[in-house]
Order: sequence, then structure tokens, then C-alpha cells
Amino acid sequence: MPQTSKLATMINAGNFIITAEFLPLPGADSKAVEDAAGFFKDRITAVNVADNPHGPILSSLAGSVILERCGIEAVYQVVTRDRNRIALQSDLLGAAALGIKNVLCLSGHHQTLTVSRASASVYDIDSIQLAAAVKQMNDDAVLIDGTKINGDFSILAGAVATPDMKPLELNIMRLAKKVAAGAQFIQTQAVFDLDAFALWIKEAKQAGITSKTAILAGVMPLESASEAEALREKYTDLVIPDSVVERLKAAGDDTAQAKEGMAICVETIKKIKSIEGVRGLHILSGGKEHLVPEIIKAAGL
Repeated sequence: MPQTSKLATMINAGNFIITAEFLPLPGADSKAVEDAAGFFKDRITAVNVADNPHGPILSSLAGSVILERCGIEAVYQVVTRDRNRIALQSDLLGAAALGIKNVLCLSGHHQTLTVSRASASVYDIDSIQLAAAVKQMNDDAVLIDGTKINGDFSILAGAVATPDMKPLELNIMRLAKKVAAGAQFIQTQAVFDLDAFALWIKEAKQAGITSKTAILAGVMPLESASEAEALREKYTDLVIPDSVVERLKAAGDDTAQAKEGMAICVETIKKIKSIEGVRGLHILSGGKEHLVPEIIKAAGL
């Protein structure tokens, strides 16, 4: 079936797209989601709901449904780390039944990078296979094993890319596999090294990938030099150059560093917008959703 979400419409029209991420709390209060929705309303094309990136939190499916009820189009995030193909397909069917129209397919960080280090990982299928499953469910109305789907299933599938991952040749090959599997949009990890990102986009364009999918560059407002150092030490796929860390340190106290982090984020956005092949931005606020309106205003989006 054709995808009818606002995000799909914007992609097909060739418009510049702005998405953002919402990080739920480990709680059962729908009001927390409703309050966060106010920071996105009338500003964002669609909002991702994180799927347990650091440990158990309100489920992405529940958060997505609550955002939709608030008038915010949701991107339901699904990591394959925690579910086998039975659970994954069941959740996708449930999401479609509840009116969710977008899904982001991820493998997920290893559980040792979460607060639930003792939990068992599943990884029955990876993010590429999940994107392929969504495409099959859309195009052929059948599950992975060929079982017919009752009712309409129409969900736009996306995936994640890490521009800094080396070697670049294998990085581009993996990106191409995700797009071939059915990823119609790609949201990248946060970009801090603009030269490396520009080279990655150039290679993706030469491989014909940018004409087949919408690449949305991730941006993140860093709060301090200590946060930057902690992030790059824990997540080795996140590259934050020393120059960025030193700039934050030179800003002064915590308040000044947070202000400088916002300035760096805005500068990054303005530079990314000028790079050919980029179709939009993905704002990763790390649970600080209240910063999203400030970022959008300061960047003139």
C-alpha cells in the first residue's frame, strides 16, 4: 500500500524536512508525553519516540500513540535487540492498527551500554531485515513467512546511519543495503565533524543513494564539555572532535558552556543546510525537548 503519512508526503514532494526525537522517562504518566508534545507542535514534521536506548522507559509504541492523540505525527522506533521476529511483526501490526504511519528500524546499542547490563539480547533479525519485512508487509500484505495480513498495512520505513563509521566504503555499502531493503528515509547520528559528514554525503550521492532516500542529518545541542567527553567515550560510533570539546571548555562555567553548545548546534545546522544531498534535519535533544523551539528559532528554520 502507498504510504500516506505527512513525512511520506514531504519526502515525495522533495521538501526540506525537520524531525526530532522524544526520549520518554521510565514512568507510566501520559501527561509527561503530552507536555513534551507542546515543544513540537507546529514546528516538526514528525517526532521519533525512542525505544529503550538506555534501559526500560515508556514504550515507543505507547509514546507514539499519545503523541498522535496530541496532533503530533510520530515515528515509532523499533530496536531488534530486544525482540524476535514474532514480537517485532506483532508490534508492527499493532502500530498500524493504532494509526501509526512511520517506523524507524534500528538494531540498538548493546545492552551493556544500558542500565540493564544483565539483560539478554535477542538480535533474531537486524535493522536491514526489519526494514525489508516492513516493505514486504506494505507491498505484498504478508508477513515474513508469507502469512496474509488482514486489513490495511501502510507504514513508512526508515533507518539510521552513522556517517563517521570507518571504513567509508563499507559504511556506504551498508547504507545502500538499508535503502535497497526499503528504508525511505535515513536519520543520521549526531553530526559534529562537518568535513567527514560532507565526504560521507558526497560518497552516498556518487553511489546514487541520495536520490533514492531522504537523508536527514542529526544535530545535537551539547550541554557541556564533560557531557561531550562522556558521550564519545561511551558511544564509540559518536565522533565529537577535540576542537568542539575545547571550544566548550573555553566558554567558561556550566551556563556559558550550555550556551556555547547551542551556538555550535545552530552553526552546524546552517552549514549542513548548504550541503547538497541533505534532505532535512533530525534534532536529537537527549531528553531536553524544551530546547527544540529555541534551536529552530535560532537556526531560522
